[in-house]
Amino acid sequence: MASPISDDSETWAWKLVMEDGGPIKAPVTVKYTKLFINGEFVDSVSGKTFETFDPRTEETITSVSEATSEDVDLAVKAARAAFDHGPWPRMSGQERGRILHKYADLLLQHLDEIAALETWDSGKPLDMVKMGDVPTSANIMRYYAGYADKIHGLTLKMSGQYQGYTLHEPIGVCGQIIPWNYPLLMFFSKISPALACGCTVVIKSAEQTPLTALYCAHLSREVGIPPGVLNVLSGFGETTGATISKHMDIDKIAFTGSTEVGRLVMEAAGRSNLKDVTLELGGKSPLIIMDDFDIDEAINIAHRAAYVNMGQICMAGSRVFVQETVYDEFVKKIIKRVQKQVVGDPFKEGVQHGPQDNMRIAQEEIFGPIMSILKFKTIEEVIERGNKTIYGLVAGVLTNNINTANRIARSLRAGRVWINSFYASSPDCPLGGYKMSGIGRELGLKGLESYLQVKCVITPLQESPWL
Repeated sequence: MASPISDDSETWAWKLVMEDGGPIKAPVTVKYTKLFINGEFVDSVSGKTFETFDPRTEETITSVSEATSEDVDLAVKAARAAFDHGPWPRMSGQERGRILHKYADLLLQHLDEIAALETWDSGKPLDMVKMGDVPTSANIMRYYAGYADKIHGLTLKMSGQYQGYTLHEPIGVCGQIIPWNYPLLMFFSKISPALACGCTVVIKSAEQTPLTALYCAHLSREVGIPPGVLNVLSGFGETTGATISKHMDIDKIAFTGSTEVGRLVMEAAGRSNLKDVTLELGGKSPLIIMDDFDIDEAINIAHRAAYVNMGQICMAGSRVFVQETVYDEFVKKIIKRVQKQVVGDPFKEGVQHGPQDNMRIAQEEIFGPIMSILKFKTIEEVIERGNKTIYGLVAGVLTNNINTANRIARSLRAGRVWINSFYASSPDCPLGGYKMSGIGRELGLKGLESYLQVKCVITPLQESPWL
């Protein structure tokens, strides 16, 4: 069994020491390492590459092409041509939906290879990726594929001798920037609604985890998505990401990551062409446990809330508020539960906790397996303390009293509140934050609407007694 040890390296926070003498060999080979622009895998203009590492060993997996501003320009030019003159926005919604359903099918057909690649590049437990990340990504694509032929406006009965109607049209060329903690899931959360609406995309993967995005770029070509519609770039935030954020020919930017970088993205978007912005940022989310809730079930939910994906999730329930009458019992039991956490090689069956990064965001949000357990007495107190944060992404409340549940859920300033659960979700549930946790919503119908423009058309009518 593996065990974590401290590491003074500036790059990696954890190493895994294997009792059998070494890590399990990754059951996959890397096939795609170049930039995906206009339907082709190409070298970067500069010829630059960068390494992506196996977080278990710090060893290089492979080198991938590094996109610079020139490559962003080429990708945007391809996306603009595909939007302005290509078939994708002009295709029937039914046909777009058919292609996106096929994309989801192909994702599941390659589940084992994609999951292994994701685990190798990110350190996420293979079991979790196979049972969660890949199927959920396919479900998100299917959800929006089903919406593709149902995007329509309204007829407006105006006063006077006029009638109006609205058109819901694709917003245009979309720049998208995704994080390293859920590379595959974030890729499909971003591209699915955009493609369903008829938009074209330039998406940048995180520099730590570029491999599954490139693999899925290959799949997009197989399913028949036209050249230029989906462009995938590997690169760094300060160069590739910054260029996307300020690019004058990008109509919308969608970013998931830290609040600090989200501010920079929003500033760049405002200083350029006032492009539409969606930001899904940080969180410091409360989980409130009332004393009427079963303590053992509370332990299970709280453990999952804080430790899923090694705590590397913006929605982590890292502030656990426990009512004072059950506080001591909760602390004793949660310690025992955490000690059972299986740490080891993420390719090993049953492992729950693989290697972690020590990036600044990992230390500050905290973005790691850390649970603060806080004692409270009254509902009024816990509502005030739960809201006393700059963030407002998600929250949870565990109670058997429906009145208590409703009161707390309505009082917490968060974009999503779970009652007697945590992380329960589906593609139709919107996600986004209050306060400094972001702007706009992703997933659900709200996530679709953020990739649409609304146009109102007004026409005169002849005089009629029915007006």
